[in-house]
Amino acid sequence: MSKSTRRQFLQFLAATLVTLGIDPIIFHRKTQRHRQVLAQNTSRKLALLVGINSYSKQPLNGCVNDIYLQQELLIHRFGFNPKDIYILEDQQATREGILTAFEEYLIKQAQPGDVVVYHYSGHGSRIFDPQPIIRRIGTTQELNGTFVPVDGDLPPGYPDTPGSVKDIMGHTLFLLMSALQTENVTVILDSCFAGGATREARVRSREGGQNVLVSEYEKSYQQQWLSRLNMSPEEFVTGYRTGVAKGVVLAATAPNQLAREANINGFECGLFSYLLTHYMWNSASNIEQLLKKIIPEIPQRFRQQPRYEVKVGSGYQLQTPYFINHPNPPAQAVVTQISGSNAQLWLGGIDLRNAKSGTILTGVNSTGKVRIINRNGIVAQAQIEEPVTVGTLLHQGG
Repeated sequence: MSKSTRRQFLQFLAATLVTLGIDPIIFHRKTQRHRQVLAQNTSRKLALLVGINSYSKQPLNGCVNDIYLQQELLIHRFGFNPKDIYILEDQQATREGILTAFEEYLIKQAQPGDVVVYHYSGHGSRIFDPQPIIRRIGTTQELNGTFVPVDGDLPPGYPDTPGSVKDIMGHTLFLLMSALQTENVTVILDSCFAGGATREARVRSREGGQNVLVSEYEKSYQQQWLSRLNMSPEEFVTGYRTGVAKGVVLAATAPNQLAREANINGFECGLFSYLLTHYMWNSASNIEQLLKKIIPEIPQRFRQQPRYEVKVGSGYQLQTPYFINHPNPPAQAVVTQISGSNAQLWLGGIDLRNAKSGTILTGVNSTGKVRIINRNGIVAQAQIEEPVTVGTLLHQGG
């Protein structure tokens, strides 16, 4: 449309509005407000999910399953576009791979008001930092909590000879979160920060201690981010001691506890990741209420108490999960594939003890009905008894 044609059209529109008794200026303002509301409701949702089973020593079983628990939850319950969920599993999740993905897919893409989710399932550890940024009062040495990438092997001389590792420190995660342009940030950490072992469940902890040192690469990377953020070391120390940088952090354990993974009715996963996603499928509770439901579900003998931390003074613990106020309805399962008269189901919100052959699931919106034929872990095959489509949300009952 040329400028003159557009001008004529606007003049015609204004004249028409006057004829109808509508003030053109008020109409224009309402239109602008409507556009602003639409813009607010179309915020992008981005996720980076990291799960590592295949460590060269101390391999794990459930971390990759954790991130697929998270992926299905984000897509079907919280409306994430699958294209906006980036997954790093096993050999992809090197130190460089994790840091690069966080920068490229979260920091560079997230805009103010967008939703960001970062999930890490893997080993945690503690390493010695001879020149710590954060130092406990009354001590000269510090063991710092870390996340262990797939290439985070112990140094060759361990435990007798000191050596550095490729771990990613909690301090680094703080800086990466600080760099995000949005406040709507949720970080889920299903790992622990101390060595240990148990015969009852696998522990997500790689050995550490004073002979496992922070690498020069890690210190250099932190300095680069301090420079990019124009943040002084003093400001960093103050901010880190105050609390999390943005949004919400959900952790599988308290700092000195062990995170477990276990076989839950035929499905290997992290206890925390499983319970977290299970209750998010079933409830629109806020973060504080979710943790109150999860904690009693973990056997006391494990001494694993999940916790949350929010940006100081934000009140985010009363926010609905992932900062999404209107998620899809609560559900127990979702149809993920259809082949003829059969459907494949993802059972993220159902008690797996009750997902047996013959179990009836019906559509949350009263349309659709399936009957489970068999189950393998958290995936079930079902006979379609009333029409369903891929994405149909289901709950138990007939």
